[in-house]
Amino acid sequence: MDVNGTVAEGFEPVREEFAANFALLGERGAAVAVYRDGHRVVDLWAGTRDIDGDDGGAPWEPGTAQVVRSATKGVVAAALLLLHQRGALDLDAPVGEYWPEFKAAGKDRTLVRHLLAHRAGVPVLDRPLTPAEAADPDLGAAAVAAQAPVWEPGTDHGYHAQTYSWLTGELLRRVTGRPVGAWLADEIAGPVGADLWLGLPEAEQGRVGRLGPADTPETAGGGLRTRPKRAVAEAYADPDSLTRRAFAAITPLPDENDPGYRAAALPASNGIATADGLARFYASLIGEVDGGTRLFTPRTMELARTEQSAGPDRVLVVNTRFGLGHMLHGAAAPLLSPGSFGHPGRGGPLAFADPETGIAFGYVTNGFRQSVTADPRAQALVRAVRAALA
Repeated sequence: MDVNGTVAEGFEPVREEFAANFALLGERGAAVAVYRDGHRVVDLWAGTRDIDGDDGGAPWEPGTAQVVRSATKGVVAAALLLLHQRGALDLDAPVGEYWPEFKAAGKDRTLVRHLLAHRAGVPVLDRPLTPAEAADPDLGAAAVAAQAPVWEPGTDHGYHAQTYSWLTGELLRRVTGRPVGAWLADEIAGPVGADLWLGLPEAEQGRVGRLGPADTPETAGGGLRTRPKRAVAEAYADPDSLTRRAFAAITPLPDENDPGYRAAALPASNGIATADGLARFYASLIGEVDGGTRLFTPRTMELARTEQSAGPDRVLVVNTRFGLGHMLHGAAAPLLSPGSFGHPGRGGPLAFADPETGIAFGYVTNGFRQSVTADPRAQALVRAVRAALA
C-alpha cells in the first residue's frame, strides 16, 4: 500500500504503523493527522475513498472526508463549553431554564453539566425514532423532553449514544437561537479553518467516501481485545437492555451513505470531517494554531478534562470516564496520556487533545468495526505518537 503525505522528523513511527494497519489490520481507506503546539507534524492518507472500491476505485485524496460517528460528540461538547466561556450558558443551571419543556417527567433538576457528562438519565427513548424523524430537530427535541429518566438525573452515568444529538443540539439552539450545524460552521469550523461539518452542504457531498463494515482480526497490536467481554456481548444481545435500547433510539439504523442522512445535523453521530479537520479542531482547544483561532481559554480547557463521570457505565457496561462531554483517558478509551480529552467514534474514528505534550490527533476511516471506544487501528497510531515523543 502506497502511503501518501508527510511526517515531521521524529514522527516516522506513525507512518510505519499507518502502513501496518493496511498490511495487517484490513484497513481499506484512512487518514491520520497530528498537530504539535499548533503545527501539523503528521498528514498521511492511503487506500481508496470508498470501502467498497476495488483496486480501480477512486483513491483517497488529501481532502477526503468521512462520517465520524460519535467523534462528533466532542465537537458539540466544545460548542457548549464555548457558550459557557462566553457567559451565555451556566453549567450549574437546570436545563429547564433554557428549555422549559425539558422539565417534564421528573427532569426539572437536571443540570446542564449532567446533560454534558452523560448523567441526565435519558439514554433511551420509549418510542424510538425513525431515521426521518431523527433528522427533524423539533421531533427529536420533543421526544427527549417528554422522556422519563431511567435513573435520577445526576446520580449515575450511562452513555447517551443517540439521544445526545437532541439533548445538546436543542440546548444550543435554545441558547443561541440558531441551528446547531450552522452555529458550528460559523463559530468553530470557520474560525479554526477545519474541514468539519454537521449537516453536510450539497457542494461538499463529493468529498465524502462510502463507509461500511471492515473485517475484524481476533487481536491487534499490543494484545488489545477486539472480542467483547461476555457481559458486554450479552448487553448488546438483550433487546431490553439499556445498551441495546440506547443505540436503538433510532430504529432502523440510518444509511450513513445516504446524502439525506449526511445533510442532517445529529451531533451524537453524523458529523463529517477530514483527519486534518479533527486534529486542527482539537489543536485549537489547547493553543494557537497555524492560520486559525484558539477557541478555549486555559480555564475552559481545564473544564473540558475535569472528570464528571467515572466507573461502571450503565449503557456501555464497562468503566468509562467523562469530562463535560469529552471522554477522558482510561482503560475503555485509551488516549495519549492521563491528561488527554477527546472522543472516539464507534468502530473507528478517534480525535483528542493532550495539553501536556501539545498534541492534537485525528484519525478517520471508511472501514468500521464492532469496537465502540478502542479501535485497534487508531490505538496503534496513538502508540506510535507516544513512541515518537519518547
